[in-house]
Amino acid sequence: MAWVPRKQPCYRPLVSHLPLPWQPQSTARELTDQPQSFEVTHPFHPLLGKVFALADRRRTWGEDRVYYHDDTGALCRMRAEWTSLAPVDPFVVTSAGRCDLRMRDLLELVEFVEHWRASGGGKKRGRRAAKASTE
Repeated sequence: MAWVPRKQPCYRPLVSHLPLPWQPQSTARELTDQPQSFEVTHPFHPLLGKVFALADRRRTWGEDRVYYHDDTGALCRMRAEWTSLAPVDPFVVTSAGRCDLRMRDLLELVEFVEHWRASGGGKKRGRRAAKASTE
């Protein structure tokens, strides 16, 4: 028995005039006329104030990260929240640079809590603890 090719395809072509219920996703970056850059804004980061060209931005290990090339050309990454690309923190906007607590007060609070815990103030006193202490 010889093989005979079919005259019609065995599948139905997709109907192209129907609207899709979703938006197609692009895997390509949006290109702009100017190269995107960012500034390191974390106050304790050694690269504070330095501006880098953005190589990529993606979510890895559950965090939003930016990728850039350092002075030697090596590909590096850092958390996006440490850069000018991060959204503004609502607390920073609301506080407008003010703080109700001074560093000296916070250090005194730490000292007080440590003393309180050392004196046994931090122990839970429940039924079991009360029963064990009476025996």
